[in-house]
Amino acid sequence: MAFELEAGGGDAGTRLDHFLAARLAGYSRAQLQQWIAAARVSVNGAPARKSSLKLRGGERIVVEPAERPPLRATPEQIPLDILYEDAAVVAVNKPAGLVVHAGAGRSSGTLVNALLHRFGGLSRAGGEMRPGIVHRLDKGTSGVLLVARTDAAHRHLAAQFAARCVEKTYLAVVQGAPRREQGVIDAPITRDPQRRTRMTARLGTGRSAHTEYRVLERLRGYTLLEVRIGTGRTHQIRVHLASIGHPVAGDTLYGAAAQPELGRPWLHARRIRFEAPSGAGRISVEAPLPPELVAWKERQSG
Repeated sequence: MAFELEAGGGDAGTRLDHFLAARLAGYSRAQLQQWIAAARVSVNGAPARKSSLKLRGGERIVVEPAERPPLRATPEQIPLDILYEDAAVVAVNKPAGLVVHAGAGRSSGTLVNALLHRFGGLSRAGGEMRPGIVHRLDKGTSGVLLVARTDAAHRHLAAQFAARCVEKTYLAVVQGAPRREQGVIDAPITRDPQRRTRMTARLGTGRSAHTEYRVLERLRGYTLLEVRIGTGRTHQIRVHLASIGHPVAGDTLYGAAAQPELGRPWLHARRIRFEAPSGAGRISVEAPLPPELVAWKERQSG
């Protein structure tokens, strides 16, 4: 079904894509820009090829939406490194660069797509786009990730995460040398109002977050830390370590110097411990360090 809109006098000087985003709130501006480029938007009967077209007021605008893809993840043959599995849960060694599930601008090539190809069915408790996903790792973070195979397992694991009974241990190399051998960071995290792609712990508002760290090894200009988190906020470790003046190596989003040979933040989910939904007791799963992190660390300590 096409949308028929009319620009008013107050819309004069407004970009076409901004006008459409304001009038068609159910669609993202990126999606609207794609329709404009595909000649699915006409202004006064002629295709509008530029999103930046400035309106004069009084134009008749017709939008023919493209059919939306089904809102569900589909199987894709993508290699997986399985660290542990039983009938209820799977632990995967996620490589850096692999997105966990589909989101804005991405509908394929994710860990979820790979899991569906490997296992067929997963828990649907998290929704059609996030089957099996109980918690997440950032795209640039490697390491162990738990996935629920059944709805009952999903609920069991989710309750453990909510009660902070799941023990998550990370390894991180940070810039500089923390003065203390160990420390605790309790600072709420919220979206950075100046840069919406970042989070911040400097405003004193937001969701509570708890991070513990201890020094494992001091390198030349860097320090290897073991990090444990009691909460799972977006970018939590990266935000908290940056807030004390020691951003994760290679994490330019949070102030670290660029490390082209590393290509991503030096952060790895080393170990996770949880109660098996199957009743088999407490399970501990570890993910080995990826070769690129091992090589980078050796260069800094050599």
